[in-house]
Amino acid sequence: MSAASTFTLPQLNFALLVGAVVLLVAVAAVRLSVSSGLPSLLIYLGIGLFLGEAGPLRIAFDDAQLTQVLGYSALVLILAEGGLTTSWEGIRSAIAPAAVLSTVGVVVSIFVAGLAAHVVLDVGWSTALLVGAVLASTDAAAVFSVLRRVRLPRRLTGLLEAESGFNDAPVVIVVVALATQASQPQPWWLLPVRAVLELVGGSLVGLAVGFGGGWLVRRVGSPSSGLFSIAVMTLTVLAYAGAAMLHTSGFIACYLAALVLGNLRLPHRPAIRGFAQAMGWLAQIGLFVLLGLLASPEALPRQLGPALVLGFVLLMVARPLSVFVSLAPFRRSLPDQLFLSWAGLRGAVPVVLATVPGTLGTPGMDWLFDLVFLLVVIFTLIQGPTLPWVARWLGVTDADRAVHLEVESTPLEELQADLLQMQVGQSSKLHGVEVFELRLPPGAAVTLVVRGGKGFVPTPNTVLRRHDQLLIVATADIKSAAEARVRQVSEHGRLAGWA
Repeated sequence: MSAASTFTLPQLNFALLVGAVVLLVAVAAVRLSVSSGLPSLLIYLGIGLFLGEAGPLRIAFDDAQLTQVLGYSALVLILAEGGLTTSWEGIRSAIAPAAVLSTVGVVVSIFVAGLAAHVVLDVGWSTALLVGAVLASTDAAAVFSVLRRVRLPRRLTGLLEAESGFNDAPVVIVVVALATQASQPQPWWLLPVRAVLELVGGSLVGLAVGFGGGWLVRRVGSPSSGLFSIAVMTLTVLAYAGAAMLHTSGFIACYLAALVLGNLRLPHRPAIRGFAQAMGWLAQIGLFVLLGLLASPEALPRQLGPALVLGFVLLMVARPLSVFVSLAPFRRSLPDQLFLSWAGLRGAVPVVLATVPGTLGTPGMDWLFDLVFLLVVIFTLIQGPTLPWVARWLGVTDADRAVHLEVESTPLEELQADLLQMQVGQSSKLHGVEVFELRLPPGAAVTLVVRGGKGFVPTPNTVLRRHDQLLIVATADIKSAAEARVRQVSEHGRLAGWA
């Protein structure tokens, strides 16, 4: 009898029942996450703990290797969703600082956290640096789940998006190398050489798959938006797998391929984005619930003290120092740097990487998963709800920031048009300006104004008021110019541009 046949139909029915209930609860929990400011990952981890050995169902799960495999698979989908839904215009100016923050900043964070681990945990330097590497990566899902309620300027959102897409790859390389070093010692200089080669090779693979795959699907793609979305998502997985088979970084390849595909103006773009977001949510839910299942509530209290100390060092020393060192050449303002320091939330990536030493046979690291799990939960509770408040306190919010909207509309795609949503902020000089005074470039027009929850079609003489939301339709080639014009009037008033 094969192993597959031991899974009976009643077991399948029970698994489907539990899975469906978990997904429905997870979807409903998003509203709680938005209203409370808590990242949804905490709710999903809680669901996993509830289903685990300490919960009423007492589901026993302790397979770290399976968790790592499924975790990597989920991270691929999460990175693909991040790349496909990221606007190149939004991150273009942040590419250089994000790249430095994802490399130099990661190295700084590893050494600072490693030093703290060496002192607090009383372990050797090799183990301490491995702990620092596991904790070095920030988590995009955790950051943006608590930033949906506050608008940040593009310089910050672009940097956070780009950093979250870039920093997984170097951290994974370092963690695997350090975990392998314990059983197979290698010269110290081999690690940076290997990291550079893997990152460069993975970047080349990702760009090749992105541009080549985009050219291919344009010509052979299906008229069905669903099938076309599957093809695009498959290309991002192909980039990861191809790069990994070539012993280069699959994660950077996946993200860059998705970033290229998401900005090529492919057909069915709204459907692609919607499908990618659905897959990303499914991956996040499954991953966090799985990590909650793997955790052992009985063992967590033993790591409370080290988790608090190491988390404090990460939050107050390692992350700020990595931000200040990395952004020094780019002359970012002090409020920006302080906010980026506080926004360095840890999430799924460190918890997944905490399973790597065990699967590679690194001796004496059984405690690492519990330590990282507890640290992530505690400091997400501290940082998550306070991020919007910190942004307002530092004065880095931007109520007038344009939001790019995706609408499933064939005429818009055929006309190569885009939608922009902008809100008139409290201090915006758009207040009192008539629509015609915006002097939008040809090809752009304000098509709808929402005021007090009610929408109406404006006339050229409609006077804009604070808190109005504007819906602007613009052709693709002048979208940026239209946004820039509205921002110019918002900052300098109706006479902006005359002098």
